Amino acid sequence: MKTAFSVIFLLVLGGFLFIWIHNELEFREELKERPAPSGLHPIVEEKKNELIEKAADIGIDILITDDFRSINAQDNLHSQGRTEPGQIVTHAKGGESYHNYGLAIDFALRLANGDVVWDIKRDGNGNGKADWFEVADIAKELGFSWGGDWRHFKDYPHLEMNFGLSIDELQKGWRPEDVME
Repeated sequence: MKTAFSVIFLLVLGGFLFIWIHNELEFREELKERPAPSGLHPIVEEKKNELIEKAADIGIDILITDDFRSINAQDNLHSQGRTEPGQIVTHAKGGESYHNYGLAIDFALRLANGDVVWDIKRDGNGNGKADWFEVADIAKELGFSWGGDWRHFKDYPHLEMNFGLSIDELQKGWRPEDVME
């Protein structure tokens, strides 16, 4: 009786293991075939719009200067200050930025006359706090991570929602929907 139970148990366990491995292999093949995103993720889009509204509510007009960026556009930006004229503005090559997966935006402050500034000390709403940091705080409340909090390369205009996914996982085809509950 014990032997029969053990055999049945091992057969059932083996069956579950076979199904799990089969499903995992199918999922990995599907990941390889997934097309790259072609726009801002819908949740990031929604939160971007909320950010603009909430900043306006406290007298700060912001402009989203960049959001989704193609691999080609990222490579062109990466070449700036290296093989092309200009200052280095990114360390990420094509496919190495959350912008390439529609999960990042960049912002700047817009003045009443329409000029755009990247002055992180400006207090245009006159409340004694730098507008830039007020916007970053609002963004963090909305679920964004802020490049100004990075330890090494401070990227003050940069906001991202990575949904717990690394660049390596995104390059392999993982998307926010795969990890969202």
